[in-house]
Amino acid sequence: MDTAKIEILTHTPEETERAGEVLAKTLSAGAVVALYGYLGAGKTAFVRGMARGLGSKDRVTSPTFTIVNEYSGNLDLFHFDMYRLKSSDELFDIGWEDYLSRGGVCVVEWSENVADAFDGTEIKITIEKLSDTDRKITVEDK
Repeated sequence: MDTAKIEILTHTPEETERAGEVLAKTLSAGAVVALYGYLGAGKTAFVRGMARGLGSKDRVTSPTFTIVNEYSGNLDLFHFDMYRLKSSDELFDIGWEDYLSRGGVCVVEWSENVADAFDGTEIKITIEKLSDTDRKITVEDK
């Protein structure tokens, strides 16, 4: 199966959010987005845009301490942060399969910590910090 790959350069946090907003408008119920990128790369800014693209007016924050935040919109967004998890078993313990079945969009920060929880149909997004404001966003869809 071929993988489509797109690279986007952004120069402000607002442009990073806009990239997330545009991507979100292409997603359907049940989509899983696996985010990769170091601390401060702009993952939460990207998710803020995704929430807006899905019709949410909620304030988006990083779920580092809560593990998952939920945002209501045209499609609900379930925002996971796996930074503190050590394995995908912990993700399943918090109800990963239940979230997948709820018909929203699941977006997962620090996906490398739970890579074996994905089934290969997820959209992979890598955000690289090129400078204080510049980002390279790589979107890979199967």
